[in-house]
Parts: sequence; C-alpha cells; structure tokens
Amino acid sequence: MVELIVFLVAGAICLGGAVGVIVNRNPVHAALSLVATLFGIAVLFIAQEAHFLAAVQVIVYAGAIVILFLFVLMLLGVDRAEDLTVEPIRGQRLGAAIVGIAALALTLIAFASTSGEATGARPQAGAPNEIAEGVADIEQIGESLFTDHLFAFEITSVLLVIAIVGAVMLSRRVRRDELVEDPLVEAHRAELEARAARAAEGAEDSPAAAHDEEVQA
Repeated sequence: MVELIVFLVAGAICLGGAVGVIVNRNPVHAALSLVATLFGIAVLFIAQEAHFLAAVQVIVYAGAIVILFLFVLMLLGVDRAEDLTVEPIRGQRLGAAIVGIAALALTLIAFASTSGEATGARPQAGAPNEIAEGVADIEQIGESLFTDHLFAFEITSVLLVIAIVGAVMLSRRVRRDELVEDPLVEAHRAELEARAARAAEGAEDSPAAAHDEEVQA
C-alpha cells in the first residue's frame, strides 16, 4: 500500500512538472517545473531500489543540467517577450506532435514485446553486467566505472571542462554598446569634434565674406 501511494504521489509530481514546463510562459518557472519532474523521477528510482540512478538524477540532472539551463536563460535574457503564436519554422508544432506520438507508440510497443520487463533480458551468470546479490548497486557500478571504463569517464570530464570554459568566455564577452570608454579618450574625442565643427563653420563663412568684399569694391 505504501509503494502504491509513493508511486501515485511521485507520478503526479512528474506529470505536474511536465505540464508546467509546457504551460509556463516564463522560462525560469518552466525550468523550476523541470526540477520538480526530475525529483519525482528520482523518487520513482528509489522505489525501484535503483539508488545510483536516483543519485545521478538529483546531482547531475536536477543540479548541474538545470543550473546550466538557468545560466543560458540569464545569458540570453529572460525579459524578452516573444509571440508564441508565430512559428519560426512552418509546421514545427505538427511535426513535434507527430514525433512525440511516434516515440510514445514505440515505447509502448517495446514494453509490450518484453512481457512487462523493462529491458527484456536478464544478464547471464558470469556476465560483466551481472549484479551480485547482497552488494549495493552503487558500489558495483562505481567499481566498473573507475576500472573498466576509466578512460571514457575521464574523456567525458575533459569535455565538460571545455564546455564550462566556453560558457565562461561567452558570459565575459562584453557587447560594444556596453563598453565603458576612458574619460580622457572621450574628452579628446569631444575636443576633436569641436575643432572639426569650428573648421566647418569657418569654411562656410569664408565664401560669404569674400562675396561681401567684392560687392563693397
């Protein structure tokens, strides 16, 4: 009974957060709704005794990925109003609906073809992906990650570091209209403009003065 209540509550949180991502016009509120969905999925993982996936769901997705989303939103600006009734690409909503329905249909077909099993296959005895009974899955996955797949793990970390450096460089780039000029440079520029204006006025006055002198002569 407790498992059923946990499943219903976590499922309601996931669905409510997913609807909030679509319905909210404010991108920050949509990102916070996404956090609620990710936390609900983490609770479902814990109910299935997949503690490693639950930890990854909270630390990586609800933590790092959503923070990255918010960083990009703040970088691009959240005060820009957009008309959602105008489609930048014609037919994109219809195409998205078709792709979503197709993905849901494929998921249901794949789940039905495995007689209710999530993966449809069980690891054989002695297989590398076999989970030993009585040992925490986090311990087994950590041992496999830092021994057999250490090189791939380090390559992924390098890519993440490169992405962080690129994001920092983009955030530090100042637009030309936001640059603060040196006061001395601005004063010198104003003086040059004033000299140019006086020279232009003198050039305009000289033909008129010459004409007056000719008339007087």
